[in-house]
Amino acid sequence: MTQALSHPTNASRTSGSKPEKTRLSVGFILAKRFTLCAFANFVDVLRLAADEGDRSRPILCNWTVLSDTMDPIPSSSGVSVHPKERLGDPRRFNYIVVVGGLIDESTDFSPAYQNFLKEAAAAGIPLIGVCTGAFLLHRSGLLDGYKSCVSWFSHSDFKEQFDGLDPVTDQIFVVDRDRLTCAGGVSSAHLAAYLVDKHVGRAHANKSLHIMIIDDAHQAEKPQPGIPLDLKTQNPIVQRALHIMQQNIDTPISIQEIAQRMGKSKRQIERYFRLSLETSPQVAFLNIRLDLARHLIEKSQKSVAQIAVDCGFCDSSHLSRMFRRRYGCTPQVLRRLPVTEEQVA
Repeated sequence: MTQALSHPTNASRTSGSKPEKTRLSVGFILAKRFTLCAFANFVDVLRLAADEGDRSRPILCNWTVLSDTMDPIPSSSGVSVHPKERLGDPRRFNYIVVVGGLIDESTDFSPAYQNFLKEAAAAGIPLIGVCTGAFLLHRSGLLDGYKSCVSWFSHSDFKEQFDGLDPVTDQIFVVDRDRLTCAGGVSSAHLAAYLVDKHVGRAHANKSLHIMIIDDAHQAEKPQPGIPLDLKTQNPIVQRALHIMQQNIDTPISIQEIAQRMGKSKRQIERYFRLSLETSPQVAFLNIRLDLARHLIEKSQKSVAQIAVDCGFCDSSHLSRMFRRRYGCTPQVLRRLPVTEEQVA
């Protein structure tokens, strides 16, 4: 993992209680309809690491939300955040974080923001893309030649928008020199903890995560908690169809609807699956659901009835019938088997 660039502390340039002790300063740019969870997790790690206990004083860390207009910024949940400062000079920060949100909004990014980020990059300030923030950095020409991380959920959208680029979707975050990107959600807390560990200290990073009731800090290489998928293909049409299936496991949709979403005919989708995976999309979709059901039976304490619902089956009897055909035993029998070292791992 390549380390991000370090910058001198900017105590003399920041305000707040005892600014001379500031070790980590972060400026946030929030995209229209940004993901509130990803932003909140990142900020709370900084907040809890910055002071003793839960007092929230920005002493060891400080952070601020930046804006070109100072208008309230709506999140995807409808909750708005009021920015605190105008863009100004990016050199007053150690890092600039771009928090993205809904894919449909990723093209609506202010030229003022793009110019600010380019100025920051020219000054050597590391840039961070959180959630679909990687989309916005790429669109601004600031991730050319860098590895970037996006959520497995957004993988097909990323490849569609940036032809020829294949982002990392099997890690929670990626650090490539002075560009850092993460999948969003809880992974933004782990990326923030990585920065706190680097600039403030490991004890402060762990303290933040523990107060937030998050397990010990995960390294960048930690796999994203996506859905197990054994179906491997290089065909982009089949890959996109598989991702749509993953996103609709609990309420399965028809192959016809998947084809319509992709602008293809059902027959075309079926032909692509036969050529690429030697199976039908119907069978592939069922196997994805059964694979997840087996994963939950082996790794979780959920009831078989709840797993059936989560995986899009009518009831536990329906799941049991399909499960027996695929694996040769029922979910109940599998759960009673001794746990192997492979299952524990």
